[in-house]
Amino acid sequence: MRHIPPFVVPRLLLSAPALFCFAASLGATDAVPANPLFTASSLPYQLPPFDQLRDEHFAPAFERGMTEQLAEVDAVARNPEAPTFANTIIPLERSGVLLTRVNNVFSNLSAANTNPAIQEVEAAMAPKLAAHRDAIRLNGPLFARIKAVYEKRDALDLDAESKRVVERYYRDFVRAGANLSDAEKNRLKAFNSEIAVLETNFAQNVLKEKNADSVVLEDRALLDGFTEAEVAAAADAAKEDGHPGKYVLRLLNTTGQPPLASLTNRAVREQLMQASLRRGSHGGAFDNRALVAKLVRLRAERAALLGFPNHAAYQLEEQTAKNIGNVNKLLADLAQPAVANARREAADMQALVDQAGGGFQIGAADWAFYSEKVRQARYNFDESKLKPYFELNRVLIDGVFYAATQLYGVTFKERHDLPVYHPDVRVFEVFDANGAPLALFLFDPFARPSKRGGAWMNEYVSQSGLFGLKPVVGNHHNIPKPQAGAPVLLTFDEVITAFHEFGHALHGMLSNVHYPRFSGTDVPRDFVEFPSQVNEMWATWPEVLKHYARHYQTGEPMPLELVDKVVATQKFNQGYATTEYLAASLLDQAWHQRPAAELPSAEQVVAFEADALRAAGVDFAPVPPRYRTTYFSHVFSSNDYSAGYYSYIWSEVLDADTVEWFKQNGGLKRENGDRFRQLLLSRGGSEDALDMFRKFIGRDPYVEPLLERRGLKAPAAP
Repeated sequence: MRHIPPFVVPRLLLSAPALFCFAASLGATDAVPANPLFTASSLPYQLPPFDQLRDEHFAPAFERGMTEQLAEVDAVARNPEAPTFANTIIPLERSGVLLTRVNNVFSNLSAANTNPAIQEVEAAMAPKLAAHRDAIRLNGPLFARIKAVYEKRDALDLDAESKRVVERYYRDFVRAGANLSDAEKNRLKAFNSEIAVLETNFAQNVLKEKNADSVVLEDRALLDGFTEAEVAAAADAAKEDGHPGKYVLRLLNTTGQPPLASLTNRAVREQLMQASLRRGSHGGAFDNRALVAKLVRLRAERAALLGFPNHAAYQLEEQTAKNIGNVNKLLADLAQPAVANARREAADMQALVDQAGGGFQIGAADWAFYSEKVRQARYNFDESKLKPYFELNRVLIDGVFYAATQLYGVTFKERHDLPVYHPDVRVFEVFDANGAPLALFLFDPFARPSKRGGAWMNEYVSQSGLFGLKPVVGNHHNIPKPQAGAPVLLTFDEVITAFHEFGHALHGMLSNVHYPRFSGTDVPRDFVEFPSQVNEMWATWPEVLKHYARHYQTGEPMPLELVDKVVATQKFNQGYATTEYLAASLLDQAWHQRPAAELPSAEQVVAFEADALRAAGVDFAPVPPRYRTTYFSHVFSSNDYSAGYYSYIWSEVLDADTVEWFKQNGGLKRENGDRFRQLLLSRGGSEDALDMFRKFIGRDPYVEPLLERRGLKAPAAP
């Protein structure tokens, strides 16, 4: 997931990465003579000087960065010369260098390792940055100059990328409210400030609640089904959380929790599932119900002020989906067959329960445990037997990196001489096929309480021809860290995630655009997941799989019969996977397709969610949404994915079609990778997204490959 949490300043102002903070181990209390953020890093690729940074550096750097950019923008707005591309658009693209630098560092690292001091900075800066954005986007004289260049763009001798950047500036300012009256602009500023605060508070509540709701167990016997390594990790987590002698099961941000697949004690499974489901909705300091109710109302009111019927209509205007109708049709077409498949899967599991005299109905806490039993029975396949063949370092070096080398000619060299923000982080220098330096790649694999949930890619430095910058990108995961000296063995899902996130990283590292506005993954939200989903295909590509799937002790390759079972089970449990995803996507649309008058109060949030799932036909209790409303960080901790969670399945239509293209054209070959790089990965947002897809494939996308992949039948013709 290329996810953008709340604390970001969008392009024109900055790049758009993730957020949260630094570890206290960086020495936040030590006095330092100068703020290293005030000047460009002297490290290779302008890698942030993590060893010099302190928590107290951020607020002054933000303040100075905003002051500098406002002065730069004011100089453009007050320029007495007639507006031109050179004296208006170019200086705007060059503005805010310091603010970009501090935001990239703060936003990215705070997502990976937060602390209370940085959370205070985050809360304080959210409304200030919202006001800063408005001071630029709602500047009348500045917009007049942009509009003048825009209106004569066809008469200017501009290359395609330059013309597009003019058009994007104009669109960005119009969508930000540049055409509103002064009174309306003041209302908009108030909305933006309050929304920014609410999004920040939501994100912080989710992280705090995730940590606070960890399940504490007294008895080792309650962990029956765990491996010894998993038991030891739970004991270590308990020690870290102040419960020595006990065992702690920490929560991931998704509804489903990995231990549910192996815990034999049903009561413990239900305790864990209930802890997950109730987050943010059971009272206390981290309850998000009132916050959600207020946030969606403000978003709806802001959309109305900008001339849209609801927030979703505003958001979708700039996506490849274009409008609500297209999104609703895709989700509705998939929902009925997905739920039907999920019900069939539940019936198979219920049969096992009944045969064993279980005396209970399959519930959400049981799904992972019994679906694995069904898989074992149907395919004679035990997923736990895969893990010894998926050692983390081999997956990364001999799998993820190997596939990239075969496709794009890029190579990787680990660097141990560069500072990192946490001891777990590894740094790799990336070289192009001709040996030229290309990028830095940071790899942060392990979960920790200070890290937000999920997996994501973000940019610490964005590629730009205008500034002569090469990219620094990072992949961040939440793989459970074993005891010291124990091997890091991945689940198959974690392997797929590693390939997925590296697909985002490639999108950033292979970027080759001139303007920062178009760098890397700065593409429509419902297109950004497309290249990363395509990269997942190489995880099971025979040449790649046999290269990395080797036993961590013996080095023996995964037996062919096990490989065949991995491939054969790709469609297994797709009813569940599709339904939980669609349920979350439909919730997102339900919250954002309504005008303010139709949105619920805080007391009605849970009921609204239930009604929305029922109305969409996805209210199947054994398969709850992948994210419930009160911990749905994608859509409530930032504006970026709001009304946009559908983008994964939308992108998967393009992805599945593209995978078929690769298969038909010889698969893992340099000419295929070079074509994908040249026509798509390198172009960032400098061209229309669907036009890039059409250039690569040679036609419009087909939905049939996606339906086949997920085991869904095409909907009947009306």
